[in-house]
Amino acid sequence: MLNVSSAQLSVWLALYAYPAIRVLALMAAVPVYNNQALPRRIRLIAGLAIAGAIAVSVPPSPQAGVPGSLISLAGIASEMMIGYAIGFSVRIAFSALDLAGDFIGLQMGLAFASFYDPQSAAQTPIVARFLSMLAILFFLALNGHLLVLDVLARSFEWLPPGQFPASVKGFQVLVRSAALLFTSGLLIALPVVSALLTTNIALGVLNRTAPQLNLFTLGFPITLAVGIGGLLIVLPLFAPAFQNLYEQAFNTIDLFLRAASGH
Repeated sequence: MLNVSSAQLSVWLALYAYPAIRVLALMAAVPVYNNQALPRRIRLIAGLAIAGAIAVSVPPSPQAGVPGSLISLAGIASEMMIGYAIGFSVRIAFSALDLAGDFIGLQMGLAFASFYDPQSAAQTPIVARFLSMLAILFFLALNGHLLVLDVLARSFEWLPPGQFPASVKGFQVLVRSAALLFTSGLLIALPVVSALLTTNIALGVLNRTAPQLNLFTLGFPITLAVGIGGLLIVLPLFAPAFQNLYEQAFNTIDLFLRAASGH
């Protein structure tokens, strides 16, 4: 009969459980890894495999505590918060692109055209869905999914497993970085939105000068054509904008880990 003591459980908790919780929390937040199109069993197996590979090089926590104790529960909560925080930093960049797509689709008159997005498990406008798929492809092309795992592995050097962050300033960094969601999304959508706004103003002036024209019939195809044409023109410029967003996301993670560890 196999007998497992509380001391052995504490060692296993410190060696494998804490890293696994941080890895799974991150995979639940990072857009590429939390895709709802992937079966949960596959995501769970992948997360446990990554955690097992990372746990080999991570020193055990001296503050693991007995499983079920307040110390162990606090350590589990800490690992979940750290994993979600790292994933949230990357998620902000993708949310900025979704917001840009919402702005463009609203001005084009395509706000009603929405599809089910397995990434967010909700109905998403078609333009936002297009930019989201483009952002994921560019993220994979830059090996962003591997950089996330590298940052995750290095996070155990700044914040050892099972230990609560030494300072709350790291979470303040995440709150301030949320401004990136609105500013970056607006800046990315600004060229196309400006063209559509000019088109709508011209249609409004035309409606005042020639009321006999049915602009409700002419306006939609005109704004649709201007929006699609604007997207085609600025599409080559999306690559540096996406890369800048991803760099800011990883800089935010670096600032979070430094501030949370008290450095």
